[in-house]
Amino acid sequence: MSISFDKALGIHEQALGFRAQRAEVLANNIANADTPNYKARDLEFSKVLAAQNEKTKNGTFALNMTNSRHIEAEGLGNGDESLMYRTPMQPSIDQNTVDAQLEQSNYAENAVGFQASFTLLNSKFKGLVSALRGE
Repeated sequence: MSISFDKALGIHEQALGFRAQRAEVLANNIANADTPNYKARDLEFSKVLAAQNEKTKNGTFALNMTNSRHIEAEGLGNGDESLMYRTPMQPSIDQNTVDAQLEQSNYAENAVGFQASFTLLNSKFKGLVSALRGE
């Protein structure tokens, strides 16, 4: 009998990857808070995860290869289709759309979600190890 990691781990593995990607986007926004003409971007986590879940329900999908010498891979897409620009509450004079307080709040909220996904994934792995050991 083989173990299906997709079934055993559920959506937590994908959620962890998307939360890490969102953390990177939010960190870029925070780092560019004083850059003129910088446009804040964000991933809408729920939409990205729902789209990814739909793709996996329909079967596995392959990443696009732009060169025949690239190594074939499976996994998360780059998520660029869901990376959107944020509309500012109050536009600045230099056309920068980053609201530092909002970005920090979103980053903290995302970090909590990342930790929750990581904890759930860790408990799933512990359960698999216990099952393999017969405990």
